[in-house]
Amino acid sequence: MRLRDRLRYWFDGTMDRGTPALIGWLGLASLALIAVVSTLVVALSHEDTRKSGGWTGVVWMSLLRTLDPGTMGGDTGRPLFLVLMLTVTIGGIFIVSALIGVLTTGLENRIQMLRKGRSRLIERGHTIVLGWSDQVFTVIAELVEANQSARRSCVVILADHDKVDMEDQIRDRIPATGRTRVICRSGSPLERRDLELVSPDTAKSIMVLPPVGDDTDTDVIKVLLLLNSRKWKGARPNVVAAVESSDNLPAARLAAGTNALIIDADDIAVRLIAQAHRQSGLSSVFNELLSFEGNEFYFHEQPVLAGGTYADTLAHYAQGMAAGLRRSDGEVLLNPPMDTVVRDDDQLLVMAEDDLLIRPAEARPEIVPSAITTAPGRPPVPDRTLVIGWNSRASKLITLLDSFVEPGSAVDIAAPRRPRKGVPEGLKNLTVGHKRCEPTRRSSLEALDLGRYQHIVVLSDDTIDPRRSDDRTLVTLLHLRDIEVRLGDPYSIVTEMNDDSNREIAQVTKADDFIVSTKVISLLLTQLTENRELYTVFIDLFDPEGSEIYLKPATNYLVPGAEANFATVIEAARRRGETALGYRLARHADVPPTYGVRLNPDKAAPLVLDEGDAIVVLAEE
Repeated sequence: MRLRDRLRYWFDGTMDRGTPALIGWLGLASLALIAVVSTLVVALSHEDTRKSGGWTGVVWMSLLRTLDPGTMGGDTGRPLFLVLMLTVTIGGIFIVSALIGVLTTGLENRIQMLRKGRSRLIERGHTIVLGWSDQVFTVIAELVEANQSARRSCVVILADHDKVDMEDQIRDRIPATGRTRVICRSGSPLERRDLELVSPDTAKSIMVLPPVGDDTDTDVIKVLLLLNSRKWKGARPNVVAAVESSDNLPAARLAAGTNALIIDADDIAVRLIAQAHRQSGLSSVFNELLSFEGNEFYFHEQPVLAGGTYADTLAHYAQGMAAGLRRSDGEVLLNPPMDTVVRDDDQLLVMAEDDLLIRPAEARPEIVPSAITTAPGRPPVPDRTLVIGWNSRASKLITLLDSFVEPGSAVDIAAPRRPRKGVPEGLKNLTVGHKRCEPTRRSSLEALDLGRYQHIVVLSDDTIDPRRSDDRTLVTLLHLRDIEVRLGDPYSIVTEMNDDSNREIAQVTKADDFIVSTKVISLLLTQLTENRELYTVFIDLFDPEGSEIYLKPATNYLVPGAEANFATVIEAARRRGETALGYRLARHADVPPTYGVRLNPDKAAPLVLDEGDAIVVLAEE
């Protein structure tokens, strides 16, 4: 290979080193120009060299003319001297122009790199959100609400999206973040190098969001593998994640290791639908408990209650509502038997608006015994449920319904085609039938004889675009509500939706409950990100075994129209072995945002409940 080719190859290699290499070459070119011109002046123009102060003076003059072309305007001397000074000035113009161009390009590239979010984060105690979807806005809003009392907090998002675009969307959806700083970094959570951009070693917690698209669980599992195999410097942060398919839950938990919490999104959504289908308003209760707006669950130490019973704790707090106990070994008892003894090392599970607001009562409110009804509650009877539509969660839903209903109950599936597979067998309490139906056609729905059903569940079609599926659901709801008005309000309606924004649009249909699974999972993940100790509490609440949240007729507790207070409701529920958490007013059932639900009310405030109102309780059935 010729020397020329070798030199050119070497030169090209230096150019690949970016802006510093270009500046270095321009500096060498400037030095070479100054050296050549200064040497010629000294060699060919002795008189001008002497007047300029010798060799050093000529070098200085050449340097100034290279950097500032206007300097030669006052030059005098022989023509050769002036020509050489003009030469160095012209050469300087090209060199300085090139330098300015190189600096501008390098600065622009650096700014673009900063805008891409590729710089390493330097934070401590921050919350990391890995992934990007519509759920991220709910998560950020909840974290902002949760950290209102904190002096400073930071939420960091790492996603394979443009940093500026992510920031613009966040500002558009969440204009005020209070004391919480939201920082975006552009990179793939599936790449170990990109994961290091958000400083996981110093994070407080890490949330893995399911990405948008097909086979999302695969990406979640890979992220969990990366986190689990990483060499941590110090204690691992709290890691929470969700998988969409129950079949992938074992693999995700194996990938995450023992230190992470993995949520089965599919299972929780189905359980919420199954519990809500017979209880109007249950979704509003869970939305408040899972959200940081309103009331949440806290573990609270109250040594003065040690030695007493769980029943004694129910009226102990002026602000806050006891809901259970946590033993020293981590076991959580929701609504335990009223005679359960509170131990010295027990913590109370308390529902309150904020842990700082939990305080004991100085004097217990007066109970109104005459307002407590002694009539037994209505005995459960078999019922008929209509499931409109079919999706991947329908089979699990029917299995769960079988555990909630009385023997002799029936469920009919109304869908364009009979499900070829997935219909569960061996049900104990339910019989399953099928009716051909086009859910968006009024005549097809009327042919179902809807007056025969007590409960209707509308499932989202997961074979089409989620937005299009919600549009079809809205049309079905309008038909169902109009038919219900004509029939005299014989059934309740529980609807599964994909986008929470459609919930507001759907209020005109006056459906009893809207289950937005993506929002529920986002709220649950955020709660566990802030306090992983609540995992057992929420899992127990969604489990049909043990105590769950029910909305029972107020007439089971208070005489309709009698003047009382919520302390009286607590006492009435205690006598039934239940824990009262709040109530729901039927006249406000269509009024957002709480839809008539009031949790943790003032225990001493006057309260009158009528037919149609409900009490929110923790009970075994």
